[in-house]
Amino acid sequence: MVYCPECESDLDIEEDEVDEGEVVSCPECGTDFEIVTVNPLELKPVEEEEDEEEEEEAEDGDV
Repeated sequence: MVYCPECESDLDIEEDEVDEGEVVSCPECGTDFEIVTVNPLELKPVEEEEDEEEEEEAEDGDV
């Protein structure tokens, strides 16, 4: 059983059904987490800065 690092609710993730690098979301608080390792299952919060940088790059590419 895996708990959300933010709100501590049960994320109900099966280790054999996910892969490293996959992103999962907490149904309670909506925080996105990247799966770092699957055995043991370890999560890290997805950094918002990465999303913002990708959006800026996409906008620059449209010019």
